[in-house]
Amino acid sequence: MNDSQGHNKNGPGVSRRAFLKGSGLSAAATALGQAALPTAVAEELDDPKTAVVGMGPAPVQLELTVNGAKVKTAVEPRVTLLDALRNYLVVTGCKRVCDRGTCGACTVMLDGKPVYACSMLALEAQGKPIQTAESLNADGKLDAVPAAFARFDAQQCGFCTPGFVVALRAALNKNPKATPAEVEEALSGNICRCGTYEQMRHAIASLCGANKREG
Repeated sequence: MNDSQGHNKNGPGVSRRAFLKGSGLSAAATALGQAALPTAVAEELDDPKTAVVGMGPAPVQLELTVNGAKVKTAVEPRVTLLDALRNYLVVTGCKRVCDRGTCGACTVMLDGKPVYACSMLALEAQGKPIQTAESLNADGKLDAVPAAFARFDAQQCGFCTPGFVVALRAALNKNPKATPAEVEEALSGNICRCGTYEQMRHAIASLCGANKREG
């Protein structure tokens, strides 16, 4: 889902494209020998602008901006954003369910866009604001989205609810005039195993207000 997710160019993060590019070139150098490589490839291997900096397995320093606060910790480069939030920073609103980017329970907003926290590295999130479900209850004031879920009993067991409310808030932030149909489409990446979709539809209709035309 997160092919477009970048990394902090000034930080230690490595994008998937850079990793694959670097590993492919390194493999070519090993198999053919540096002297046998085409000149352009050999020059790229030596170019500091395209070189991939190795990290790990030891922890590296990490700074994230979570719900408006800058927090620091140290994680191994392989640690996902979900694990960094839950296990290192004790931000537990995002939930681990499928752990493979299919259910949406771990959804957070990264730079205003909903992403699966289980499907990206924590290092990739540096330099971008992260919002979790906790941000929807700022200073004791409940955001309209979780408030509507509570009013219409749309949470059932509650395990998937944080991902739903974050994805729904992101959808309404992007399009405040969204219709219920448009909101439901935006929530297509989230699953409720309790099947409480009818109550969610009531909550969505209340949030959309007058925008009830079918989109």
